[in-house]
Amino acid sequence: MAHSSDSNDSSYTKSPSPAGSRRGSSDNIKKVMRREKNRIAAQKSRMRQTQKADSLHLESENLEKENTALRKEVKRLTEEAKYLSSVLTTHEPLCTGLPPQMTPDLLYSPHHHSVSPHHHGSSVFHHQHSIAVSHYQH
Repeated sequence: MAHSSDSNDSSYTKSPSPAGSRRGSSDNIKKVMRREKNRIAAQKSRMRQTQKADSLHLESENLEKENTALRKEVKRLTEEAKYLSSVLTTHEPLCTGLPPQMTPDLLYSPHHHSVSPHHHGSSVFHHQHSIAVSHYQH
């Protein structure tokens, strides 16, 4: 580095003595080491930042795929519910298994407990009928 008369240059020393030049040289070495250490730290920081951005990008893509799959499942289940509701609506007038005191409104009401605990969600009266729902059976 060329010495200039700039008093802000920390490598410039006014003392021509050998002790002063050793101190200046030592300061230069410390400055170079500090800059190198800072450069490496900045490089590592940028690498971590890039890795984090890549990771977030992958997570975002995976969540979008999962969201798309869940939306398809919701659509399929909604269509299945509509289909089963129409099958039930078609079947109810023909159903002879309903006792006279049980109206379809009470039997299938979400707030009324007419479902047998031993049939895992199937109607108590469903055992007398076999409704064709093979389209949605798994």
